[in-house]
Amino acid sequence: MMYSNPLITIEIHESEIPWLKIFTQTPHKEFSECSSEEKKMIWDALDIIEKEMLEYFKPHKINIASFGNMLPRVHWHIMARFKNDSYFPEPMWGMKQREEFELEAPMEPFLEKVRRELDSRLN
Repeated sequence: MMYSNPLITIEIHESEIPWLKIFTQTPHKEFSECSSEEKKMIWDALDIIEKEMLEYFKPHKINIASFGNMLPRVHWHIMARFKNDSYFPEPMWGMKQREEFELEAPMEPFLEKVRRELDSRLN
């Protein structure tokens, strides 16, 4: 877990690309079951993460997804995508297109900046 407050938790998804996941603390099955406060917290966190990914990694595209088929609980995936990542233009759950993608920028400075932004804007 990289961040937590009374409404949400944010986790790092182990991957070759920058990939974070936002979960509600209360295990809702559908987004419509979330309170207004939880919904706002999710959107605010998504906004912070997406902007920081764009600024720091300079990806080709940001992917944001919420399926909940395998884990029937409200959660959102935020992924920085690159034209040369192993799956692009496929989704990260798709068929691998190439080998040996390496992220050019280290994750830790990005994670620290996101933590600071989340702490200052969501608490």
